[in-house]
Amino acid sequence: MAQHFQVLHQDNGCRARCGLLKTAHGDIPTPIFMPVGTSATVKAMRPEDLKDAGARIILANTYHLYLRPGHRLVEQMGGLHRFMAWDRPILTDSGGFQVFSLAELRKITEEGVSFRSHIDGSRHLLTPELSIAIQQALGADVIMCFDECPPAEADRAYVERSLALTTRWAQRCKDAHTRQDQLLFGIVQGGRFPDLRSRSLEELREIGFDGYALGGLSVGEEKSVMHDVMDTCAGQMPQDHPRYIMGIGTPEDLVEAVWHGYDMFDCVMPTRNARNGMLFSSQGRINIKRKEYEADQGPIDPACGCYVCRTFSRAYLRHLFRSGEILASMLNTHHNIAWYLNLMSEIREAISNNSFATFRHRFYQQQTTVSGPNKEE
Repeated sequence: MAQHFQVLHQDNGCRARCGLLKTAHGDIPTPIFMPVGTSATVKAMRPEDLKDAGARIILANTYHLYLRPGHRLVEQMGGLHRFMAWDRPILTDSGGFQVFSLAELRKITEEGVSFRSHIDGSRHLLTPELSIAIQQALGADVIMCFDECPPAEADRAYVERSLALTTRWAQRCKDAHTRQDQLLFGIVQGGRFPDLRSRSLEELREIGFDGYALGGLSVGEEKSVMHDVMDTCAGQMPQDHPRYIMGIGTPEDLVEAVWHGYDMFDCVMPTRNARNGMLFSSQGRINIKRKEYEADQGPIDPACGCYVCRTFSRAYLRHLFRSGEILASMLNTHHNIAWYLNLMSEIREAISNNSFATFRHRFYQQQTTVSGPNKEE
């Protein structure tokens, strides 16, 4: 997988850049957003609908697939791509964040993390070696090192210990990784402390990975902290490697991350919001539950060319949602995913034209809220 990433163009007014990430299942233009398919499915979306919406790579979850149906079963079925009938690239996370979320059910040691399954209460020990073994069995194109994600409020002493552990685990992941057709990314930790983030990145660069990710963001910290971390790490990350920020997902977050020079993003926001009736548009969020859309014949977003906006009215989508129809989740999700991916396409075009600063300014002017808070009326 030599020469797996190439920077094609950098905007002359900022750090924003366009690139191409090469994987075993296809090339991916960057910056790119990855829809989240936790349990080998992006909720409410068929693979062909994901392609129609413009998805180039999706994310699946190591922790969840390990517990159900089990990575060995997926391996027996021909790997994750064949199992879920998705022939484009897949990234799997390491399970570290999910274990972090099980604060009451887990214990962290040098060996790994012991935890109780949220499904049946069974006991498990997830180690760096097992995380890599699971991801190799799944056969994802991009896999992640096992790390500890400290809580946003953790003090400096805790974060320092956590960072050191994450670095040791990263080395163990690198040593355990044997598949040459997979890219292995290291995860930068360090909480809200810029110097610890710098230390983490330096240690990971010494080990050497195919890409570098920022973890431990969007876990409750203030936006200013997130932006400081982005800025601190962007200037120290290798220019010729992909840069991934894990778990951030508001459109504003994506624009700011691209501005700082990052390439890859994922978040459940577009799919989760869709199932709750919150839709994205070029003018801001739309709460489709609101009565004002009861007889609205217009599309969700007149500027969007997705299948949903070409075909259905706001009135119909409101009716489906209020009636509890499954189709509501399917159509809302299709639109939100397509809207996010079109945003990334517009971002890439603006960077290529050296006009991302203008794009960013216009984006914020347009993102005024066109409907009220997410509540019934």
